[in-house]
Amino acid sequence: MTMNIELLEQSFSTVKASSADFTKTFYANLFADYPEVEPLFANAHMEAQGQKLFDSLVLTIDSLRKPDVLTATLKGLGTRHIKYGVLPQHYPMVGSSLLKSLESALGTDWTEEVKQAWIEAYTAVAQLMLDGADKLES
Repeated sequence: MTMNIELLEQSFSTVKASSADFTKTFYANLFADYPEVEPLFANAHMEAQGQKLFDSLVLTIDSLRKPDVLTATLKGLGTRHIKYGVLPQHYPMVGSSLLKSLESALGTDWTEEVKQAWIEAYTAVAQLMLDGADKLES
């Protein structure tokens, strides 16, 4: 799968300017649309959790041109998320909330092309994380 790296970098640069607002919107969307995942965050300090989420997004976007680094990082992230109780069925929920939050953050810059680039990127990211999770379970 090829990703539109330039479009992902360009659209994310807009989001980077308002990281705290973005993560608040993301978790509000996630918990509103999928209340069943909220218990996974019962012991989380949400401000710190939001920063971890945003740092992971920054690392992912910054590593798009270094696929070996990105693959290893995302597989490790997937392995760690198993320990937090994250299951394969949670990934589409997070993806949906991420897209909704990006759409909100980007406003008129959220085009079909940008949406497709993020769908493709998230699909690849989720698969790599799931590969890392599978490694731990086997």
